[in-house]
Amino acid sequence: MIITSLIMLIIGLVLGAVLRNSKHQHELTQATQQADQILADAKAEADQKAADVINSGKEQAQSYQDNSEAELTSQREDIEAREVRIKQRESTQTLVEARLDDRNHDLDGFNTELNQSEQTLKDKQAQANDLDKKRNETLSQVADLDYLSAQQMVRNRTAGELKAEQDVEVREIDEDSLATADKNARDIMIEAIQRGPIDEAREHNEHTVVIPDNDSRSKIVGHEGQHIRLIETLTGTDLVFDPEDKTMLYISTHDPIRRETARVAIEALIATRRVSVNSIETQVNSALRDVMHDLWETGERVVSKLRLGFMHPDLIKLIGRMKYRTSYGQNVLAHSVEVAQLAGIMASELNLDVRVAKRSGLLHDIGKAIDHEIEGTHVEIGTELAKAYKEDPVVINAIEASHGDVEKTSPIAVLIAAADSISGARPGARSESAEDYVNRLRSLEKIANDHEGVSDSYAIQAGREIRIVVKPQILNDDQSVELTKQVRDQIEDELTYPGKIKVTTIRQYQAVQHVGEEEKKKKRKKRA
Repeated sequence: MIITSLIMLIIGLVLGAVLRNSKHQHELTQATQQADQILADAKAEADQKAADVINSGKEQAQSYQDNSEAELTSQREDIEAREVRIKQRESTQTLVEARLDDRNHDLDGFNTELNQSEQTLKDKQAQANDLDKKRNETLSQVADLDYLSAQQMVRNRTAGELKAEQDVEVREIDEDSLATADKNARDIMIEAIQRGPIDEAREHNEHTVVIPDNDSRSKIVGHEGQHIRLIETLTGTDLVFDPEDKTMLYISTHDPIRRETARVAIEALIATRRVSVNSIETQVNSALRDVMHDLWETGERVVSKLRLGFMHPDLIKLIGRMKYRTSYGQNVLAHSVEVAQLAGIMASELNLDVRVAKRSGLLHDIGKAIDHEIEGTHVEIGTELAKAYKEDPVVINAIEASHGDVEKTSPIAVLIAAADSISGARPGARSESAEDYVNRLRSLEKIANDHEGVSDSYAIQAGREIRIVVKPQILNDDQSVELTKQVRDQIEDELTYPGKIKVTTIRQYQAVQHVGEEEKKKKRKKRA
C-alpha cells in the first residue's frame, strides 16, 4: 500500500514536472514571439525616425545655406557701400587738405603784412612820442611851465568847463522836472488808483449780539444776573441790554479783542443753549483761542499776499489785531493793505524798492493795534515797535513821517503819506454808524444855533458843510463874518471830524409890502 502510494506520488511528480516544462516552453515561445514583434516594431519606428531626422536635417541645412548666402550677399553690399563712402571721404579730405594749404599760404602772407604794419606803427608811434616830447619842451620854454604844471593847468581848465556844462544841464533837468512834476505826480497817482485795490465787501466789527428769544436771554442773564456778570468778568467787557429792544445786547469795551472774544463766546452759548458756570468758562476760553488763532492766520495771510518776505511773529500778530480796529469807520487792516498796494504801485513806477514801500505801507498804522493799551500816539507807538523789531530805517521814517510829525528822509516816506491820503479820502473809504452820523449833524447844528442872532442852521452834504441863516435885524455883515469864524473855531475845538467842513453864513434882508384888495379893506376898516 505504501509502495503504491509512493509510485503514485512519483508518477504525479513526473507528470507535474512534464506539465510545468510544457507550460514554460509554451510561455517561452510566446515571449520569444513577442520580443521579435517588439524588435520589428522598434526597428520600423527607428527607421521612420531616422528618415524623419534625415529629412529635417536636409531642410535645416538647406535653410542655413540659404540664410548664409543671403547674409553674405548683404555683407558684400555693405562692404561695397563702405568702400564707396571711404572713397568719397578720401576725395573730400584731399579737397580739404588743398584748401588748408591755400589758407596757410594766405595766412603766411597776411602775417608778413601784419608784421610789416606793426613795425610801421611802432616807428610812427616812436616818431609821435618824439614830436610830443619836443612839443612839450617847446611849450614849456614858451610858457615858462614844466610838463606837469601844464598838464595840471589843462586838467583844471577842462574840469571847470565840464562843471559849467554840468550845472547848465542839471539846471535844465531841474526846471523840466519842476514844470512836469505836478503832471507826473498826478499820472502816477491815477495809475496807482486804477491798478490799485478793488473795493470789496466790508467786514464790520459787531458791537452787539442779537438774543433770539426770552429763554436764551434768561439763560444768558442767569439767576440774579450771575451768568452775565461772570461773562463780563472773564471777558473784561460790559454787557448792557437795549432798554427799547430787549433782544439787543451791547458789548462795551475799548479793547476790540475782548469785544470779539465776548461776541464769539455769547453766540456759542446761544447756539448750544446750555448756559452754566462751566460752559461759560469753557466757551470763553475757546473763543479766546479762536480769536488769537484768527489773528495769527490773518497776519500771515496779509504778509503772504503782499509778498513781504520774513516778518517777526509778534508783528504778524499785531497786524492781525488791526482787523478788529477801525478809524473813522474804516477798517485799519484793510486801510493798511490798501496803502501798501498803492505805495507798491507808485514805487514800481518810480523804480524804487517795491517791497520796502509795501512793508512801510502795511506798518504805517501798526501803532493803532495797541494804542488803547499803551500811552502815546499811534505814530509814536508804531515807531517804537518798528525799532524794537529792527525794521529798515526807511520803514521807520515812513511810519514817523506818515502824519507829518518828522521830516521825510526818503521818497518812500512821501509815497506812504500820499497813499495814506488817497486811501482815507477816496469816496466810500470811510463810513460811520447811523447814530454817529445823526449825532454829528446835530452837534454841528447845535454849535451854530447856540450863537446869538442865528435864525436857523442846516448841516448838509453828510456833515461836510453847515449853512447858518442869521437874523439881519440883529447881525450886520461884519458881525456875520465874525460869527462864521467863531463857529469854525468852535467846531475845530469841540468835534472830531474827517476831512474838511465848510461853514457858510447867509444874511438876507427882505422888505415886504402887499398891494391889492386886502390892503383896501384894511384901510376901510381903519376909517370906520
